[in-house]
Amino acid sequence: MSAVSRPPNRLLQALPVAEYEQLHPLLETVELTKDTVLADAGAPVQRVYLPHSGVVSMMVHLSDGQSVEIATVGRDNIVGVTAALDGGPLFADAIVAVPGTASVLKAEDFREMADRNVVFRTLVSRYEQALTAQTQQSVACNVSHPVEARLSRWLLRARDLCGSEALPLTQEMLAQMIGVRRNAVSIVAHGFQQAGILRYSRGHIEITDIDGLRKASCECYATVKAHAEQLVGAED
Repeated sequence: MSAVSRPPNRLLQALPVAEYEQLHPLLETVELTKDTVLADAGAPVQRVYLPHSGVVSMMVHLSDGQSVEIATVGRDNIVGVTAALDGGPLFADAIVAVPGTASVLKAEDFREMADRNVVFRTLVSRYEQALTAQTQQSVACNVSHPVEARLSRWLLRARDLCGSEALPLTQEMLAQMIGVRRNAVSIVAHGFQQAGILRYSRGHIEITDIDGLRKASCECYATVKAHAEQLVGAED
């Protein structure tokens, strides 16, 4: 089966024909509905998701009620990959931030495929490393860079994953994703709108100046992208 006819997830596109033909019968396509929890922190992973579109946020919840995103997963990676491989729990909730679609299979089937097929396991391990690198960079970004840079980084990544400048996002959601108060996001979003970088209406953001948003971003957007390209290759 050719890559052209496969679902638009990077792992599924990258698999050799033999491995994809083994995996394909185990897959089903599902809708990713906004705010759906795909996996709970502390619980064994039951299903592995390979997004085609949309954005899934990996969220850590703190005892004071705050929630902070540590990574985003879209068509470039896999939701639940590490926990599925070793049979352990996730240590973050996987929550749909932007709706889309995904291929999904049982974690047990995913693990069995990795155990018996070294080509599949090796490729999956690279995606696992890319997600780990993104998580580490996200943590560093959230403690080191100003709100403007962090918001820009997040929006640029969401644009890459969704393939669109128009994103169904609220300021409250964006504040949660980058670990700040909503009024901080409101101030930055207003400044970006005044500068012609964004157009904002309730529940929707449109990027109107991608170069301006890149200039406002910190190094972390490019670093995460470079790590992914080093591990799994550049996206077509």
